[in-house]
Order: sequence, then structure tokens, then C-alpha cells
Amino acid sequence: MARPIITLTTDYGTSDHLVGTMKGVILGINPEAEIVDITHSISPYDVLDAALTINQASRYFPSRTIHIVVVDPGVGTARRPLLVTAGTQFYIAPDNGVLSLVYEREKESITARHITADHYFLRPISNTFHGRDIFAPVGGALSKTWQTASFGDQIEDFVKLTLPKPKVTGNVVKGIVLRVDAYGNLVTNLMPEDVPSLKAGNGKVKVLVGNQEVGKMVRTFADGAQGEPIALIGSSGFLEFAINKGDAAKALKANRGAEVTVELK
Repeated sequence: MARPIITLTTDYGTSDHLVGTMKGVILGINPEAEIVDITHSISPYDVLDAALTINQASRYFPSRTIHIVVVDPGVGTARRPLLVTAGTQFYIAPDNGVLSLVYEREKESITARHITADHYFLRPISNTFHGRDIFAPVGGALSKTWQTASFGDQIEDFVKLTLPKPKVTGNVVKGIVLRVDAYGNLVTNLMPEDVPSLKAGNGKVKVLVGNQEVGKMVRTFADGAQGEPIALIGSSGFLEFAINKGDAAKALKANRGAEVTVELK
């Protein structure tokens, strides 16, 4: 049997002991676990950033992967720890909306449980490090037993983020920038199904960030001249703004929440 895979996605960074401690807890429970770091560079406290990240990454993992997501500004409060089965994979996370895009993608196959079986937790439970004391030990235990029902009862009222939707008025579609990636690319909430004309090089759209028109739609980054603002459909499936070998966020003076306009010609 293949070794169980457990992924970690956090906003902890890697400059201290937090991530290593979580791994130690998991391996102490199941030494056979294979731990994969998705990222520990989520913007601090940024639940939306984490939701986008785990939704994009988790779909490429094998069946029965366990994904532990700890971006948890409400740690120590009454917010619930969850164990979610979605499709063929498992997610362990705080009930703060961080799994909202997974819920949307796998809406026909969601089972969410409030983790209440505290005999799985480490003692004493810290008020500020549930990644170590709750989420990691539950992930380790699940990778050995696979008995989801033993962790708590099913719930239906799990928290979902209200994600911004594109708005269509006549021949104009408006959206927003959802995130800025490490290269300064602006990732929007617009997809080709929202605007079928969003195809590289078809010349049928006018695209703006704020009031600034982006030169053209292209197929890939290198299709733009160095330093030229361009628009393209990125690997996540969303419309993105980029600058070939540059930083679009800085050049266009735009950040998350900036308005995006596509005018159909």
C-alpha cells in the first residue's frame, strides 16, 4: 500500500519552528506519512489567499490525500475545527471559509464534520497553536484509521466566503483582482466562460485595470515585449495581467480589489 500523503498549507512562514513542529507531531503518530509542503507563504491571516491556493493545488494530488490548511486568525475562539471529505480527498481546516472554493468545486460530494473527538488532540491544547495541537494530530490519526465518522458529527452550516462575481452590463464585463502572485501578476475573478471572447490574440476585447488599458491579450508571457503590460489566461484558468519580465502590480499601481473591465468589441 502506498504511503499516505499529507499536505500542509499555512501562513506560518519558515523562519521558526512552527512548520517543523507540525511535521514532528504527524510523524510521531504515523511515521509512514509522506508530508508535502504546498506553501507556508500565504499572506498572514489571509483566508481568501489560502482558499485560492488550496483549491488550485489540491486537485492535482492523488486520491485519499489529506490536506491540512492552517490560516486561522480565529485560533482559540469558538470557531470549529473541520474534517471535510470532498470528492476523493480530505481536508482538515478551521471553519472560517478557507475551503470555500473546494466546496464550490466539489459541491456534489461534500461531507463536513465538526471535529469534537478530543482524545486525538495533544494535551495541553494551546490557545494559539491549534496547528500543532489539533490539526496535525487529527491528520496523523486519519492517515492511520481513515474512519472519518470517528472524529465528529456531520454539519451543514459550515462557513462559506462570499466571493465576488463578475458583473455583466451590455457589452461590458466587470471583475476584480483577487490576488497578486509572487511575480506581481494580477489574478482576476474573470474566466473564459464569463467572457467567451477572452482568447489570446483574437483582438475582440478591450481590457482595463482601473482606467489603464492593457496592450493586448496574448497566449503566454513571452508573447509580450519586455516591459509591456499584457493580459492572458493563466494556469489557474483566470484572466491575469502581467508584464513580461516585470511586475504588473507595481507598473499598473493595482492590488487586490482593483476593478477590471472587459469591453467586448
